[in-house]
Amino acid sequence: MNLVLFDLDHTLLPLDSDYSWGVFTATLGWTDPATFARRNEEFFAHYKAGTLDIHDYVRFATDAIRQQGAANSVAAHARFMRDVINPAIRPQAMALVALHLKAGDTLVIVTATNEFVTRPIADVFGVHALIAVELERDTAPGGTGWITGEIKGVPSAREGKVTRVEQWLAERHLAWADADISFYTDSINDLALMEKVNHPVATNPDAALRSVATERGWRILDLWEPS
Repeated sequence: MNLVLFDLDHTLLPLDSDYSWGVFTATLGWTDPATFARRNEEFFAHYKAGTLDIHDYVRFATDAIRQQGAANSVAAHARFMRDVINPAIRPQAMALVALHLKAGDTLVIVTATNEFVTRPIADVFGVHALIAVELERDTAPGGTGWITGEIKGVPSAREGKVTRVEQWLAERHLAWADADISFYTDSINDLALMEKVNHPVATNPDAALRSVATERGWRILDLWEPS
């Protein structure tokens, strides 16, 4: 199997979808804009520094949609796709995905952003296999059936991406050695998975990953001019 893994935020997208979703819901009046912006910036800084507590962040990031319920949240996400995500998608990223699809590769998006935010985005790229942060749902008798704010299983963040890809392979009765694996990512947070694959590609890399990629002779791909 020729397996191609893509990070999403700042790799295929020129933005952070989770961060942008939070800003979008604040504009809807679902959160206090000043309080939300302050906490969102704090979490984003922790993410960039590699110190993010993913469980705390997911509780924070899903609080608004937990309160709004499924119908309102899904409708709002459709507007988010129309107004924020679709206009931001670059043709270079679509072309890269299309190149691998045409080659017959198996494509998977592997992201630390939750499945509610990212499933529709993966669909736009034509990548149907998605490894994202899975969300627990209230399935108790008489429960809402909606998300609880807790993470289901291993979060696909940092070293967790290695675990989740390994699980994905095992579900298909495959091991690492059974696939020739490429991984495109922008973030030093994904170093563990970069070191595991056959073909790491530092894509629009942050300064730390660019330095590591240069030192190790990894391919560096700038799909657009560094911001």
